[in-house]
Amino acid sequence: MSSILTNNGAMVALQTLKSVNKNLAQTQNAISTGKDVATAKDNSAVWAISKVMESDVKGFNAIKDSLALGESTVAVARNASETVTDLLNQMKGKIVAAQEDNVDRGKINADVSALKDQIESVVGAAQFNGLNLVNGSSGPASILSSLDRDASGGVTPSSISVAAQDLSVGGYTAKGVLAGSDNVTTDNDTAGFTMDKSGGTGDIVIDSSTDNFAAGDKVSIAVGDQVATYTIQASDLDPSGTYDAAYTDGIVAVGLKNKIDSLGITGVAIDYDSGNPGTLTFVTGTATAGADADRDVTVSAQFTNAGAGGLGALDAIDVSTDSGALAALGTIEGLIDTAIDASAAFGSAQGRIETQKEFISNLADSFKSGIGSLVDADMEETSARLQALQVQQQLATQSLSIANQAPQSILSLFR
Repeated sequence: MSSILTNNGAMVALQTLKSVNKNLAQTQNAISTGKDVATAKDNSAVWAISKVMESDVKGFNAIKDSLALGESTVAVARNASETVTDLLNQMKGKIVAAQEDNVDRGKINADVSALKDQIESVVGAAQFNGLNLVNGSSGPASILSSLDRDASGGVTPSSISVAAQDLSVGGYTAKGVLAGSDNVTTDNDTAGFTMDKSGGTGDIVIDSSTDNFAAGDKVSIAVGDQVATYTIQASDLDPSGTYDAAYTDGIVAVGLKNKIDSLGITGVAIDYDSGNPGTLTFVTGTATAGADADRDVTVSAQFTNAGAGGLGALDAIDVSTDSGALAALGTIEGLIDTAIDASAAFGSAQGRIETQKEFISNLADSFKSGIGSLVDADMEETSARLQALQVQQQLATQSLSIANQAPQSILSLFR
């Protein structure tokens, strides 16, 4: 039956054309974006998976930065420990030479002391971004190495722990009490305060009664940007065969005052009162002779315990005598072993970090490939589909045109 009100052929052709145009728009969008799944509307499940994986890739990129920072820190520590090992081997050569009777042990001892100073310098400088793994001041370093996602979507960070290796000659620990006044709370091994230029005062009290000093212990006071250090001698400890804290503390205080005076430090005047053993009084202000009234001054103090560090036995090495040279020969072997062990530990840790960094880089690449396989468009297939849809569009348009002409044939029935 023919009807001028209902053109079934045109409706079918129109629906076909709409379907073809929709598919063509999707194909053109895939070509423009390079993705079959560009939004959650395209395929919500696949889109959600891809976004979680993209988030993980960004996390892995941050982890690569963390591993690079950790690797650099460990590399600095390894280089320092290897350098210390070389210096200790040089020192061993000096100590072996000191075993002869017809050598100038004084000059050899001076060389040994210079090597000690160089070791302390290397250990003190072996920091990266403020973290020093060889000076005994830090615990294990935790380096973020991975983010582990479980089946339920929970994420757990994983870390590589790198143990610090103490290669310091002296360790900073509580030895007696250092008390600084000027309304500043202090602990058992440091003291400090700032005195203003208008006339500030403060005391630092040295009290070794809680933990007797030993020969080689050091007390340092920093005044502004200069440091005065007094090294405690055996003769400072036992005036009558029994340790006398007040006696020793007084000697240390006087020794520090003399050290500070010899440095010519301006900004403060330092006084010692024999009636208060161990107490040094610091004064700033225009009324104080030699004081600089143009700046505020920070004063701080710290104890260094002889032999407290991993290479603390270096302090006892003295090859100026027969007995000292012989004792040093046994001591140096243990110190070299300590430095070698530290180098080996850092080398192992650095190798592990490098392996993990390479793995994370490869893992991120694998994730990117996985995301691509989920959402990227197959451009060869898309190109073929585009051409087919363009042909279908032309045919559907022509078919609709023919269907729209069908009612015209009804006019011939009325002639």
